[in-house]
Amino acid sequence: MNIKQLILALPEVKKPHYRVSFREKIKWTLIVLIAFFVMSNIALVGLSENALTRFEYLAIILGAKFGSLMSLGIGPIVTASIVLQLLVGAKILNIDLHTHEGKAYFQGLQKLLAIFFTLLEAAIYVLMGGLQAMPGLAWLVIAQLFIAGLFVILMDEIVSKYGFGSGISLFILAGVASQLFIRSFSFIGPTGIAPVGKVLLFFYSLTQGNQVEMTAALLSIIATIIVFLLVVYVQSIRVEVPLTYARIRGLSLRWPLAFLYTSNIPVILTAALAANIQLFATLMERFLGHPTWLGTFANGVPIRGLAFWINAPHLMEAIVRGSVTPIMILQAITFTLFMCTFAVIFSVFWVQTSGMDARSQAENLIASGLHMPGFRQDVRVLESVLSRYIMPLAVMGGLAVGLLASIADLMGALVRGTALLLAVMIAYRLYQDIAQHHLYELNPAARRFIGG
Repeated sequence: MNIKQLILALPEVKKPHYRVSFREKIKWTLIVLIAFFVMSNIALVGLSENALTRFEYLAIILGAKFGSLMSLGIGPIVTASIVLQLLVGAKILNIDLHTHEGKAYFQGLQKLLAIFFTLLEAAIYVLMGGLQAMPGLAWLVIAQLFIAGLFVILMDEIVSKYGFGSGISLFILAGVASQLFIRSFSFIGPTGIAPVGKVLLFFYSLTQGNQVEMTAALLSIIATIIVFLLVVYVQSIRVEVPLTYARIRGLSLRWPLAFLYTSNIPVILTAALAANIQLFATLMERFLGHPTWLGTFANGVPIRGLAFWINAPHLMEAIVRGSVTPIMILQAITFTLFMCTFAVIFSVFWVQTSGMDARSQAENLIASGLHMPGFRQDVRVLESVLSRYIMPLAVMGGLAVGLLASIADLMGALVRGTALLLAVMIAYRLYQDIAQHHLYELNPAARRFIGG
C-alpha cells in the first residue's frame, strides 16, 4: 500500500455536499466546544503522576490540559503542520499546491503526520515520565491518549467543515478564555481562599496599602487592555484592491487584503514550536536525569539552555519590583528575535501552502468573473499585480504579529501575551466569520452576488 492509498483509508469527516446553514454551523461549533471541555475534565485512567501540570502556558498554547484526555491537545496537528511546511518549503517534498490534487495530497499527508505525531507524543509523554503511569499500565495511558488524539483530529475537521473557523483556533480560544477569567477573578489560591485574581488582588492591595502588589496587578490589567486594543486596531488595517465585474459593466468593488494577511497562523506555529522545544527539553531532562543543551529547569521554569533564551521573562513586573537584570534584558531581546523571525518564516510558508499566494488568488478572482480595471483579463497579469501586495503583506504581517506577541508577553498581561494575542485574533476572526454567514443567511442574494 503506497502513501496515497493509505491517505484514502484514513478516517475522515465527509465534506458537506450542501451549503451548511448558519444555525447548523453554530450547533456543531457548540457541540465540539462542549466535547473539548468534557474531555479536558476526564482524567486518564492508570495515571500515577503528572510532571507536566506546571506547564500551564504550554497547555494553553496547545489547547491541552495535562493529566486529562486532552493532554496532547492540538500539539500533534500543529507539529505535523510545521514539519510538512518545512519539508515543502525546502523542496524536500515536491508537491504542486497550485492544483486540486496537490492540495488534497498535502492535506491528507498532514492528517497522516498528525496521527503519527499523536502516537509518538503519547509514547514520549508516558515513557519519558511526563505522564507517569501506574506499574504495568503504560500501554493503557498511551492508548487513551492516542484515541483521544484521533478524536481531536476529527473534531478539528468537524469545525472546519461544519462549524466556524477551525478546531485548532476554537480550542485555543476556549483555553485562553477560561484562564483569563480565572486569573482575573479567582479567589482560591495555593493557601486556600485568598484574592489571587488580579482584579480582586488590586482592590485587596488597595485596601491594605500594599503599593507594589497594587501596581503590579494594575499593570497586568492595563497590559491586557492595551494588547486587546492594539490587536483589534492592527487587524483593521488593510489594503484595498479595485476590481470590476467583467459581465456587469460599471459594477466595481474593492477587495480588502488584510495587513495581517495570514492572520494568527504564524504566531500559533511559532508558539507551538517554542512549546514543543520546552516540552521536549523537560522530558529529556527527566528521562536522562540531567540537563541538556535544550534547557535546564527549576520548578518548571527554564533557567539555562535554548528553552531559556526563547522564553519570555516577566520584564514589566521585574521593573516594578526593581529586580530587573542585564540577563533578563538579553533574554527579552533573544525571545523577541525568535518570535519575529519564525513568525515571518511561517507566514511566508503558509501563503505558499494554503492557496493564499498570488497565483491561486488570481485564478479564484478570474473564475469569479472579476478583473482589475485598466488591465487585461488574464491570470498572469492579475498575478503580477497581486504579487506586489501579497508577499510584502505576508512578510510585514508576520513580522508585526511576532512583534505584537513579544510585546504582549514582555508586558505581563493576565495570561501570557502570546496566548492573549491568539485569543483576541481568533475571536475577531470568528466574529467576522459569524457576521458574514449571518448576512448570507438573511440575504441569499448577497451570497450569490459576492460568491460566498
